[in-house]
Amino acid sequence: MISLDRDGDVWILRMAAGENRFNLEWLDAVNTALDQVEAADGPAALVSTGEGKFYTNGLDLDWLAGYPDAAAFLTGVNRLNARLLTLPLATVAAVNGHAFGAGAVLAITHDFLVMRADRGYWCMPEADLGLPVTGPMYAVLEAKLPRRAAQQAILTGRRFGGTDAAAAGIVHEAVAEDQVLPRAIELAAGLAAKDRRTLAAHKRLLFGAAAEACLN
Repeated sequence: MISLDRDGDVWILRMAAGENRFNLEWLDAVNTALDQVEAADGPAALVSTGEGKFYTNGLDLDWLAGYPDAAAFLTGVNRLNARLLTLPLATVAAVNGHAFGAGAVLAITHDFLVMRADRGYWCMPEADLGLPVTGPMYAVLEAKLPRRAAQQAILTGRRFGGTDAAAAGIVHEAVAEDQVLPRAIELAAGLAAKDRRTLAAHKRLLFGAAAEACLN
């Protein structure tokens, strides 16, 4: 479901479970992978990606409905977002396909996003689902997106294709399908030698308030 490999100094976290919806197994596996990346010596950066049509479609709502402590699980998801916002190394999301809801938020916790231009959507569908965006989720959106893009995303549930997402400032680049992962790795490799303590300090300046909102 979650695997971790390397391309030089770049760690690649691969999500390979269909729609890559969040459940406890998924959350534990991602945190374990991040533990390994953070513990590694030397230059390092992180790329995350999905497979096929999906980056991640967010919360596994069917699973969550039967889980006895949904609130604790959602707290764990918020803590993962805080962790990625402030991870002391460069992160790049290689958005190969759909990123919806909590999966869309997860994508923008990364420092940079490369998205497929021709297919797949970045979308916050909560307005259509009757599930209000939570305060911690909005804190990430507010920290990461231009205000007009955040407004349109949560009020309309618009599905942004890669080219539109780049124009709106949601993702940094929209590229051909076969270039999504290579371009993300290229960006990450160029940042892998950055000083981790300095990156951590700068991320706290940029995203510390959003991370705190995710932890409270």
